[in-house]
Amino acid sequence: MPIEIKELYIKINVNDSAQSNAAPDKQPGAKEQNVVEMCLEQISQWEQRKKER
Repeated sequence: MPIEIKELYIKINVNDSAQSNAAPDKQPGAKEQNVVEMCLEQISQWEQRKKER
């Protein structure tokens, strides 16, 4: 009997002080603001999908 996964939760930790090849932001709070905006956009998309069902 096959197993069907209906929801998958993935948790990650992001360390801001880690070295990366990405260019640093010119404004100190710009990174956090971008992340918050992206999260809010995804949440609104999820809510719209729920309403469509």
